[in-house]
Amino acid sequence: MQLPATFEDLMAQASELNLYAKLVQQLNKDFLLANIDLGFNDAVLPSSLKLLLHETVYKLIKEKFSEYLNLLYIIDVSEDAVKALNGDDVLKLSEEVTFLILKREWQKVWFRHKYA
Repeated sequence: MQLPATFEDLMAQASELNLYAKLVQQLNKDFLLANIDLGFNDAVLPSSLKLLLHETVYKLIKEKFSEYLNLLYIIDVSEDAVKALNGDDVLKLSEEVTFLILKREWQKVWFRHKYA
């Protein structure tokens, strides 16, 4: 599996394989498991999804760091990938973490689709 390099690539792959709704459902499932009140409608636009997810990650980093770490654990975002990010600018960090979350969720959806 070739992981997408950008958000646009990820959304293009998800749309091409008709798995965008599954990606949104996987996000909803993992956020619910992390006990974070963020539920996306299946019809949410990709740009809105990215914006709301980025905003939520930013708030978690700034205000509820332990819940942020729990979310990363539940989603299974690579600890090495997160440690490799520059944490000087929290806004930029939250944007990069948002993409890591989306990539990991996309992996789950893609593998489930491929090997179901």
